[in-house]
Amino acid sequence: MAEGFDDVKNETFMRPLGGAVEFGELVLDALRREIREEINAEIIEPVQLGVLENVFTYRGDPGHEIVFVFDAKFANAQLYSRTSLPVREPVWNGPARWIDLSDPLPYALYPDGLTTLLETAV
Repeated sequence: MAEGFDDVKNETFMRPLGGAVEFGELVLDALRREIREEINAEIIEPVQLGVLENVFTYRGDPGHEIVFVFDAKFANAQLYSRTSLPVREPVWNGPARWIDLSDPLPYALYPDGLTTLLETAV
């Protein structure tokens, strides 16, 4: 997960890495591209866990997104031994890091419904 900050709400939050599907792009291609762009890593064996519809407000602007949630493995298994991974996108506050859903979360986890989806997928 990576941390973001909404300066209008004064809220720090966490989200999984990822981003928008570009016109003409398949979801799996977008997933691979976004992970490559954000943390310079390749993924293998992606499995779709679910789809979430997210209506939200960020920095005072309304938003609406359809979020495809995937589980995947890193092609480079050494990445699992790192406590954090630098994120190369300016919208994130610091590195991506692993979180344990059985521990109390330090911040809200978005999109809404993600925690339940992840807990039921395990």
